[in-house]
Amino acid sequence: MAGCRQVFLFLLLLIFSSATAQTRKRTGFFETPDTVIKGRVWALGAGTAVVYGSSLLLLNEYWYKGYEKSSFHFINDSGEWLQMDKFGHVFTAYMLSKYSRELWRWSGLSRKRQIWFGGLSGLAYQSVIEFLDAHSAHWGFSWGDMGANAIGSAGMICQELFWHEPRIQLKFSSFPIHYRDPILRTRARELFGYTLAERTLKDYNAQTYWFSVNLHAFARESRIPKWLNIAVGYSADGMFDAKGNRWKDVDGHTYDYTHIRRTRQLFLSPDIDFTKIPTRKRGVKVLLQALNMIKVPAPALEINGAGQLKMHALYF
Repeated sequence: MAGCRQVFLFLLLLIFSSATAQTRKRTGFFETPDTVIKGRVWALGAGTAVVYGSSLLLLNEYWYKGYEKSSFHFINDSGEWLQMDKFGHVFTAYMLSKYSRELWRWSGLSRKRQIWFGGLSGLAYQSVIEFLDAHSAHWGFSWGDMGANAIGSAGMICQELFWHEPRIQLKFSSFPIHYRDPILRTRARELFGYTLAERTLKDYNAQTYWFSVNLHAFARESRIPKWLNIAVGYSADGMFDAKGNRWKDVDGHTYDYTHIRRTRQLFLSPDIDFTKIPTRKRGVKVLLQALNMIKVPAPALEINGAGQLKMHALYF
């Protein structure tokens, strides 16, 4: 495996080196060109294929290998996890499309082509994962997931085409939950994992997905700071199985926790658009782009499915 990785890196180095050798005098390696550089187009195409292909092989090896295979089949999971998993698909497709588009800037392709290449590559990657699900007995091909993937990619494409900028950005936050009930603590470990990283990615009870709106973008003449956003968040709580809080363990023992209410939550909170913070340093710009996918901790107003209105002094 290490040898294959070194070969991939070597090939990428050759491709990028040959792509920039004849243009080094005109355009620096990290500069965005004004015209198409064919070598860079080929380099990005090959690099994208290698990265996507390698990650899918790893995913198949370390995620799907432990589950029984089956023939292609469909599954209707739209009613599971109070749709938190669907918001995850929207967010992931949006981010893949967004950062893929940023990479295509380096090629010098026209702005519209960068947008379409980035958006469709994000959708394509998510679609391949859905086909892997379709051949796993544990999951299946979900039209709900595909719809969520399409919404995420379309969110990037439409904003860039019509507004020429991302005025509404998708963000993510997660805060670890300590489950005091020993049975629920064991159940959470089974479902969401043991480590902080696993819990961050898998625990739907701890996650919130945000639609962060840049206020200045919709009111250019106002004195609203360019970095100030208002974010609407969606989350859910009290979930210990996909559709209900009743499950069986490996020994067939049934646990009934249906007395715990599964609740949707909506949040309203101020936010920061890090990309609007002025800086000339390229490394800082890259860091701010990466930070912009995370919702900053801030006061938040919550309204939930139980009819409760809550104010959080600090919510993440």
